Amino acid sequence: MENFIKLIMAFLIGLLLVIIAMPKVIPFLHKMKFGQVEREEGLESHKKKGGTPTMGGVVFVIAALLSALIVNFSQLANPQLILISIVLVGYSAIGFIDDGLIILKHQNEGLKAWQKFLLQAILAIICYWFLKEFIVPANGMAFTEIQIPIVKVNIDLGYFYALLVFIMFTGESNGVNLSDGLDGLATGLTMVAIAPFIIYAIMIKDYVVASYGAAMIGALLGFMFFNYHPARIFMGDVGSLGLGGFLAILAILTKQELLLILVGGVFLMETLSVIIQVVSFKTRGKRVFKMAPIHHHFEMLGWSEQQVTISFWFVGFICGILAIVIGVL
Repeated sequence: MENFIKLIMAFLIGLLLVIIAMPKVIPFLHKMKFGQVEREEGLESHKKKGGTPTMGGVVFVIAALLSALIVNFSQLANPQLILISIVLVGYSAIGFIDDGLIILKHQNEGLKAWQKFLLQAILAIICYWFLKEFIVPANGMAFTEIQIPIVKVNIDLGYFYALLVFIMFTGESNGVNLSDGLDGLATGLTMVAIAPFIIYAIMIKDYVVASYGAAMIGALLGFMFFNYHPARIFMGDVGSLGLGGFLAILAILTKQELLLILVGGVFLMETLSVIIQVVSFKTRGKRVFKMAPIHHHFEMLGWSEQQVTISFWFVGFICGILAIVIGVL
């Protein structure tokens, strides 16, 4: 019972911190002119969003961090707690730099692709080293092992596990980032994606990881109140990159690396749509989608922004349910 009270407290603290802080943060960001810069080639309906405050992810990242530290105050030296915090703050910091450069340049171009890639790689290396030195999986698996869902067969990847860690971090952070194109879309999808990992963490009795997940869901729920259509604030790359890294480290610590593919099914779909579009245009001179990422394709088909968002949430919810079922089998 004590552990479940911890989860509830983490959720409530994260929620309340965002709800209290955001009404003060939004006017401050307006005053500082930290507004969204829309792409010139973007949809006409999105041009009116230009100037809406961005970098709101700073609030829910700090709220989740503080909430997790408060409810786990007696375990501040816990390796899982430290590693999740390093990943969350580290990937958010990359996004913060990216957002800052976009605002300073007044154009939708922050860090260059190779710069972002290099910073993500450095963080992935730090994470791999930390896992190797300090983390002992609660279910008895070696840290380089992955489990094939359903059949429950373990495979030791050895040094190739480092490559998997890198792919997970870069893939998930960029996937969430690409999904952050409609009001509330990435926020809702991430809440749904975190939930299965809370259940996985409870199954292996790792309540530090579970409470961190609960804290983030609470913080995101508070953020959703200000981020749903019409959004009064956007999370920015500081939020989306941080959330992607957060999902990846939850999958790693609960030893559900492969199920991250299913849990983040919509993020994968968004990423693949961009890859397919780019490859098709460069090789054939033709576009597969009217616009990528794929959520814009549906908008150009005549769907309203809310219709696309709610439909993608539903797909994300189904992916989450399937992942929970497969994970507990």
